[in-house]
Amino acid sequence: MSDNPVNTNSPGRPKDMAKRQAILDAAQTLFLSNGYASTSMDAVALEAGVSKLTVYSHFTDKETLFTAAVVAKCEEQLPVMYFELPEGVSVEQVLLNIARGFHQLINSDESVNLHRLMMTSGSQDSKLSQTFFEAGPMRMLQGMERLLSKIDQSGALHIEKPRIAAEHFFCLLKGTANFCLLYGCGERLSDAAAEEHVREVVGLFMRAYRVEAVASH
Repeated sequence: MSDNPVNTNSPGRPKDMAKRQAILDAAQTLFLSNGYASTSMDAVALEAGVSKLTVYSHFTDKETLFTAAVVAKCEEQLPVMYFELPEGVSVEQVLLNIARGFHQLINSDESVNLHRLMMTSGSQDSKLSQTFFEAGPMRMLQGMERLLSKIDQSGALHIEKPRIAAEHFFCLLKGTANFCLLYGCGERLSDAAAEEHVREVVGLFMRAYRVEAVASH
């Protein structure tokens, strides 16, 4: 996982961020291998090579640590800046960048294993399921909704319901291949096939919300 450290003049800060990263990496490893319930803060400290006090100084409890680990993984593949509309960059290119990052994220070994974990443990702990949903899927959905609202305001596309459009966008990207991965009955798409899928989805999305197309209905 990546937790993008912020540069600072404080001499102690880089060391703190290195420890934080080690804790997040250890948490990811243990949550995925042992499950949420069977992972203790003591075990995370041991895996990270830090004291238990250090773990608690960065993350107040296990739920906070789990949330941070999920957010860090999402941020690694889809940084917040992806959901911006920079001047001079076409809407299609912005959507392609997001689509590629999202497709790579959901089909990664870590994401597949995490979703399987949530299917087993989430049914027994609804609070854990909610924590995961808000830290991962909901965070990306809200970012996409804000972006699509900006795109609508710019006049590049006509999107009356950006939240619904964001849901359609991500669901189209998941596709059958992701379900097969989750079920263990399929392989990850090749780079070429993944790129073709991403381009087809973005092309479909652009056509559906093109101003001329909307106006004709």
